[in-house]
Amino acid sequence: MTESKSLARVEMFSDGVFAIAITLLIIEIKVPPIDSIHSSADLVNALANLWPSYFAFSYSFGGILVQWVVHHNTFNHLAKTSRAFIYTNAFLLITIVFFPFPTALLAEYINTPYVMPAVVFYGIASVVNSFAWFLFIRSITKPKRLLNDAFSAEEYTKLRKSNHFAVIIYTSTTVLAIWFPYIGLLINVALWILWTYISLMEKE
Repeated sequence: MTESKSLARVEMFSDGVFAIAITLLIIEIKVPPIDSIHSSADLVNALANLWPSYFAFSYSFGGILVQWVVHHNTFNHLAKTSRAFIYTNAFLLITIVFFPFPTALLAEYINTPYVMPAVVFYGIASVVNSFAWFLFIRSITKPKRLLNDAFSAEEYTKLRKSNHFAVIIYTSTTVLAIWFPYIGLLINVALWILWTYISLMEKE
C-alpha cells in the first residue's frame, strides 16, 4: 500500500470517529416527556430547564470541533505514516469518543450541589486527552519524521508548545475545580473560545 493510501485510510477512520463522537453529544439532550406537559407554558419551561444540556453540548461540541481542525491540518502536512503514529492516533481517538460521557455527567450535575465531581471528572478527561495529543504530536517526528517539507520546525514548535500549555491549564483547572468548580469550568470554556479564535486567524 502506498503512503498516500495509508494516510487516507487513517484520516478517513479518524474523521469517522470524530463525527460519531460529535453526533453522540446530542443524544444526551432528551425531549421533555409528554405526560409531564399540560400546557404550552409547561413545554416552554421544560425546554428552558434543559439549559445545562445545551451548555454541556455546546462546550463539548466546540472542544471536539477545534481538535478536529488541528487534527485535519496536521494530516495536511503529513507525507507518510508509522506504526507509532497509528497507535498514538488511535489513543487520541479513544479520548475523543469518550467525551460524550463526561458531557452527559456535566449536564446532569452542573446545576446541583454535586457539581464538583462532575467538573473534576470532565477535567480529568481533558487532561488525558491533552496527554494523548502530546503522544500524537511526538509521533509525527519520532521515531521518524512524517511531516512534509512545507511544515517548518517553527510551526512544529508552536504546535508542541500549544499542547504543553493545554496540559498545564487542564491540570491546573481540574485541581482548582475541587474547590471552585464553576471557576475552573469557566476558564476551560474561555480557553476553547480563545483557541477557536486563534484557529480562525491562522493561515492554512
